[in-house]
Amino acid sequence: MPPLKTPVDNPAAARRWSTALTYIEPNKILVRGYPLDEMMGRLQFGEAIYLLLTGELPTPSIGRLMDAMLVSFIDHGATPPSTMNARNTATTGSSLRGAVAAGVLGFGRYHGGDALACRQLLDEGLALARTGKSLAEVATIQVDRLVTAGEIPPPGFGHRYHTTDPRATRLLQIAHELELDHEHAQLIRAIEHALTRHPALKDRSLPVNVDGAIAAICGDLGFAYELGNAIFLVSRLPGLIAHAHEERTREAPMRQIDPARHDYDGARERRLPEGRQ
Repeated sequence: MPPLKTPVDNPAAARRWSTALTYIEPNKILVRGYPLDEMMGRLQFGEAIYLLLTGELPTPSIGRLMDAMLVSFIDHGATPPSTMNARNTATTGSSLRGAVAAGVLGFGRYHGGDALACRQLLDEGLALARTGKSLAEVATIQVDRLVTAGEIPPPGFGHRYHTTDPRATRLLQIAHELELDHEHAQLIRAIEHALTRHPALKDRSLPVNVDGAIAAICGDLGFAYELGNAIFLVSRLPGLIAHAHEERTREAPMRQIDPARHDYDGARERRLPEGRQ
């Protein structure tokens, strides 16, 4: 048997490839063609992420909406599996990096996957709408199918704790104020109304949640299917870092962590200073 070829002596394996993201040469770093040092201090974090993901600078309105989405997911509290993963890893003496990585690995279909699933639901509905049906008709068809299939609550609707998700309400409000709510946002509202009208769900409260709002907004911004989940991942990192750091600096190592027995002893409710819009 002849020896296996390594990339060095295998021209096909060593072929050149291309990237359109970042160009680096001595004393110069370009991100999507823009000097990174010029971006610093001139672009907000959400604007820079939009540029990196799409290749174009956002309008001021899109930049503001991007920042709002990133803030909306910044932390989910002490009880979600991702947070518990980060804390349980941190209490072993793991590095901050390792604890945060464990938290990221805690995301899955049932925790962190609803934005993707909701985007698929919305895209399927809009494809049906393009056959000539109104959004109200599409929403009724989709809700009937979901109820028949036992897929209640649908992805992007309802919450295990909140009866009305304040994050979703605010995000969709901002999108409307900035005139960035289009067919995805209109359909998710139509589905929300269809859920309230369905006779089998008259005793259920299933408002749009933050995952649904993110799915609709990312659809209306033209993001590729998986990029809504990317926004979720980026925005959740600060919360995981904060929980892992707090665990490492505040609690005894190797403790058994019961999420149901934690207390809050942070700052009381306070308002943002005047001038913060």
